[in-house]
Amino acid sequence: MTTVSDAARSAAITAPGPRSKRKRGRVGSTGSRAAYVYVAPFFVLFAAFGLYPLIYTGWVSLHNVNLENLHHSSWVGLHYYTALWSNHFFLNALRNTITIGIISTVPQLCMALGLAHVLNYKMRGRTFFRVAMLMPYATSVVAGTLIFAELFGRDYGLINWVLHLFGMQHVNWVNGTRWQSQIAIAAIVTWRWTGYNALIYLAGMQSIPTELYEAASIDGANRWQQFWRVTVPSLRPTILFTIVISTIGAMQMFAEPYLFAGDGTTNGGGQHQYQTLALFMYQQGWTNFHLGQAAATAWTMLGIIIVLVALNAGLTRLRVRRG
Repeated sequence: MTTVSDAARSAAITAPGPRSKRKRGRVGSTGSRAAYVYVAPFFVLFAAFGLYPLIYTGWVSLHNVNLENLHHSSWVGLHYYTALWSNHFFLNALRNTITIGIISTVPQLCMALGLAHVLNYKMRGRTFFRVAMLMPYATSVVAGTLIFAELFGRDYGLINWVLHLFGMQHVNWVNGTRWQSQIAIAAIVTWRWTGYNALIYLAGMQSIPTELYEAASIDGANRWQQFWRVTVPSLRPTILFTIVISTIGAMQMFAEPYLFAGDGTTNGGGQHQYQTLALFMYQQGWTNFHLGQAAATAWTMLGIIIVLVALNAGLTRLRVRRG
């Protein structure tokens, strides 16, 4: 009996009473409230500058809204969305966006993968080369585009001077053919983003276990075979990420073609040969004052981005399953 009573007394002493439970509940509720207070500024800013403009843009895309008279609007439904696909300038901008995106993204990611593979080996000055690769990304897009506009100048540009040394005629990169102008735009994008993607690939390569390379070398694989059999398969998620980011960036390309023209217009060349979707949207909203058409273009761009990203993800998953 004595043992049972002692055990009961000790259990009664150690068991938390109702007051301690209330204190813990108050402390927990206070902590959760403090957490909501800390994260509240983000949600307030997101609602003010992200969610509200998104919803308002969707509302504008369904109305006939003119920039000169914002307070008067009329319901048009999906008229602007359907009219886009019969608009020659929209289809031309869509085609230009896709072609510039392809000829800038593919070389860019291939060169970034090669540079990352080289810098992944032990070599002198690795830190210097890594910082140097990131400098184009840190440079202002305005400054970089203006410099490239001078390099691609028709009469006194460095590129045409080099072509002249090889006996070739000067190329009018700004108002020349479609491919000439788009190659110049793609060169600007490639120069700016190659180093950024190379550092992303380099970070992914450094997370690959060294045992895989050791096992491959024991099996007799050289460095090129190790790159294709070990590095590239291990970097598939990273490569998919860079493809998605590059696709989104290509669909939103605005500064490079806008500043490359140098005339302050949004036509994208004399024949609209490098007018992108972003330039077309800006032209509809702030040059022609058709905010409804511009908003519909913006939402259409969002839909195209979602479709392209889903397509890339689906193809990657299919390859992984087959592999």
